[in-house]
Amino acid sequence: MELGLGAPTSPPPWRGHLLFRALVIFLCLWVTSEANEQHVELPPRGWNSYDSFSWTVDENAYLQNAKILAEKLLPHGYQYAVIDYLWYRRYVDGAYTDSYGFDNIDEWGRPFPDLQRFPSSKYDKGFSQIANKVHEMGLKFGIHLMKGISTQAVNANTPILDIETGKPYVENGRQWAARDIGLTHKTCAWMPHGFMSVNTNIGAGRAFLRSLYRQYADWGVDFVKVDCIFGTDYSPEEVITISQLLQELDRPIVLSISPGTEVTVPLAENISEHVNMYRITGDDWDNWKDVSSHFTVSSAFAAANKIGATGLRGKSWPDLDMLPFGWLTDPGVNQGPHRPCNLTFDEQKAQMTLWSMAKSPLIYGGDLRHLDNSTFSIMTNPTLLKINYYSKNNMEFHYVYGETTSNTRHSGHLSPRYTVNPTKHDGMVVGLTSCTNDQANGWFVFPQDGKSDHICRIYETENGKNVSFCLGKTKPLLASDDDINEKEEDQTKFHLAVADINDSCLDASASRRRTASEVKLLMFSRCKWHARQMWELNDKGNLVSSYSRLCATVESSKEAVGITGARAWIATGSKGEIYLAFFNLDSVSRKITVRISDLEKVLGTAFVRKHSCSCSDVWSGRNLGLVEEEISAVVNPHGCVVFELMC
Repeated sequence: MELGLGAPTSPPPWRGHLLFRALVIFLCLWVTSEANEQHVELPPRGWNSYDSFSWTVDENAYLQNAKILAEKLLPHGYQYAVIDYLWYRRYVDGAYTDSYGFDNIDEWGRPFPDLQRFPSSKYDKGFSQIANKVHEMGLKFGIHLMKGISTQAVNANTPILDIETGKPYVENGRQWAARDIGLTHKTCAWMPHGFMSVNTNIGAGRAFLRSLYRQYADWGVDFVKVDCIFGTDYSPEEVITISQLLQELDRPIVLSISPGTEVTVPLAENISEHVNMYRITGDDWDNWKDVSSHFTVSSAFAAANKIGATGLRGKSWPDLDMLPFGWLTDPGVNQGPHRPCNLTFDEQKAQMTLWSMAKSPLIYGGDLRHLDNSTFSIMTNPTLLKINYYSKNNMEFHYVYGETTSNTRHSGHLSPRYTVNPTKHDGMVVGLTSCTNDQANGWFVFPQDGKSDHICRIYETENGKNVSFCLGKTKPLLASDDDINEKEEDQTKFHLAVADINDSCLDASASRRRTASEVKLLMFSRCKWHARQMWELNDKGNLVSSYSRLCATVESSKEAVGITGARAWIATGSKGEIYLAFFNLDSVSRKITVRISDLEKVLGTAFVRKHSCSCSDVWSGRNLGLVEEEISAVVNPHGCVVFELMC
């Protein structure tokens, strides 16, 4: 049979070639898609060197930990091995977190590893050798980064690499360098001598970041933890730019941002879609105050449906920080590891349970060379890991009743819903939030004859009385060591001073790293020309920080470190399971009770079909049989109980 238009009866040779190429392209895209899912569809798990080594980890200790991670924890999903901060700093006398002049930077202003601690880096001034070894173990390789560009590079005015030409970046007929892109008014608040933000509104700023992240991809990096870029050090333009640059790369790289101080749900609204992990607390260390401070913030993000929301190349996860179990060091020291975890066994189980119920990334912080059986059992509890990965409807459960076991009243008595009893501080405090948040509105100028104006806000106290909160508006005071001239655009900016404290101005960010349980108040310090202390009042009644572009709020000074009482979380499984976790935040044993009818109120009849449930204890593995009407347990101080129910 002849075909019209003289078409050949067999396909031409080029057609098969094109089909083959199309198939190859499809397979590559499919593999990339699969790789992306492995990175972001589930909360990441792994190990990070910070809790055990601070910044002093070396190549040998890192690879030893990676080997144990691959052997013992990789079968349980822990796949990222991350070198934390200052891997580019020389480990010599005089070097510490905010020291200057000890960092290795290349001719393009980019950091490269300390050759003494990471000797394999001498071959390419990078981590390629280590990354290859990590990949051969079946693991993913990660590193910690600071935002922007190093102060050393700016002071040296290093040229910016154009990765397309391999030569210095040129635009508009001129060659650009580090001083053109470094935002000297926006240094990292707790490492001002180390790093500063870059101007991502100009091509040169984006070119520098592009050269930086392309280099990390060439090294074989799978995970980057970018610090001093979120919370009160909010740098949304840089976060979004980094996210866009990572999408240009051939290899998927997980984007985690930190440090997470002062984070609220509104603050994360415009950021979570651009990242995979974002810290929502300060540094978590091995004390109960740090652990207990996570209950309120994790509940808020769960209620806002931020768990597993849209993120970079997949999903994003609110991050409660690392699990400081096992063999550790201390915050901010130049040594480690040297001591065991200070949390009790019950406290460690409670932390692992909250992290799993909230679907936080699980990043172990202890030295794996000292991993003991009890810690291993906590980290690998199969039901908790299943909850962390696959559960849904994760939320705090508010219909919980509790009483201390020393209570002399009838044991069947149910106290009202748990109460939070925070430690109170006198007065009010200023916080920061997104300027789109209604709580940011309401600031105004209160003029005073012959005196400095005040910036005020009316707030409502707990007893219903309206009171004004005011700070003195003053012109910027230039310190003698500042040679910055007042510019026209700065005329609308001002300091906010405390009337009865001499030379004390409001700071918009912490001058050092904070732990999760520390008082999260803005600090007053010596007045100085710096964006952290500069404020603007717009016509919408927003008091805007010149440093972070976040807006100020006022509320009663309550601190969560005193939280006590009973808490509960719930989640559901794919086969109709209900996971119910009781937490006792008290220092004495407490009986905690939940009614099955209240579970039905929250989860509906799809999960609760009757008023009796088969029940098992997740931590002990015991089958508790059938429970009717209500579920109760006596929970140890700072402890937890987790049930798997079928109702």
